[in-house]
Amino acid sequence: MHDHQRILGFLVHDVARLLRKRFEQNARGSGLTRSQWQVLAYLDRNEGIHQGGLAELLEIEPITLGRIVDKLQAMGLVERLPHASDRRIWLLRLTAKAKPKLAELKVLGDRTRSEALSGIAEADRERLLKLLTTLKSNLASACATPPVQERASNG
Repeated sequence: MHDHQRILGFLVHDVARLLRKRFEQNARGSGLTRSQWQVLAYLDRNEGIHQGGLAELLEIEPITLGRIVDKLQAMGLVERLPHASDRRIWLLRLTAKAKPKLAELKVLGDRTRSEALSGIAEADRERLLKLLTTLKSNLASACATPPVQERASNG
């Protein structure tokens, strides 16, 4: 087995961790935490989602998301709207005040990505994105099926 095959998971984890760390460094003084930025970004792409669905997308506990949304709502960046037919469900929407923050988020993200991709040719950047997209798709498909040993013993 080649070295790169043994360390792929560690390398991907380390790159993701360092991207988060660098984003946090770049975002210092913005008034928001990385978790709050992440919620805004996901809400921008999933406007009107309910809290439980957003917690699932973010892979965090609903109570954790609830606390983050409480803070964002207190800042006037997010609003909770009642669900039309279920009083227990709150739908989340960005406010107009969040739009400048999203523009700031884009600048911070662009800066962090630029730092990470420094010295990498455009063609290699495109190839990297395609490869990572394929890895993500492969793993999403694999996660949707039982592990190999379970299929063998159940069949």
